[in-house]
Amino acid sequence: MMDILYTGPVPADRESPMARSETSPGRTQGSSQRPNACCFCWCCCCSCSCLTVRNEDERRGRKTSEDTKLETIPNCEACTKPTVEEMRLWSQSFDKLMKNPAGRNVFREFLRTEYSEENMLFWLACEDLKKEPNKSVVENTARMIYEDYISILSPKEVSLDARVREGINKKMQEPTQHTFEDAQLQIYTLMHRDSYPRFLNSSIYRSLVQMGSRSSSES
Repeated sequence: MMDILYTGPVPADRESPMARSETSPGRTQGSSQRPNACCFCWCCCCSCSCLTVRNEDERRGRKTSEDTKLETIPNCEACTKPTVEEMRLWSQSFDKLMKNPAGRNVFREFLRTEYSEENMLFWLACEDLKKEPNKSVVENTARMIYEDYISILSPKEVSLDARVREGINKKMQEPTQHTFEDAQLQIYTLMHRDSYPRFLNSSIYRSLVQMGSRSSSES
């Protein structure tokens, strides 16, 4: 299998809290240095995603179940194809998975299958917020994050305990880059303890490692 680089725009859902400010340094859009092709032998965020995984199974005469059809993530992070060794490192610790853009994309796709993608989107939005130097942009972005992920009226509300939520409400009087730090840590811990073990046992992750191993052995 030929190694191809993947390109994708900035996450659409993340644009709701972040791209409106247009000044966040954490993600690039339309960069001339970005890879200009798509691969879905390994990642679940390209337009050819479900076709590649499905065709791999069809060539081997296997019927693809719903949970192995990797759907397209709209506008995921730009990243390059990880090696098999990198993908295996994701199983060693949640930190290694979350520090890898390709790993975050794959994990985000898994969270979509569990209807909890908002946890990753919120965590990413907080990461961008912490990098924003402009005070007025920080204040506007913090309000957008609050509306998208903290407000009880939002369909993407994340699960936070009363103490953390109360702390955010107080900090929103004068928002800073660190307004959501406690909430971000709580969501990170939730993904680590709850979703990450299931991800490692999921067909999404296992099939990617298997296909990567086959590709390496055939090259």
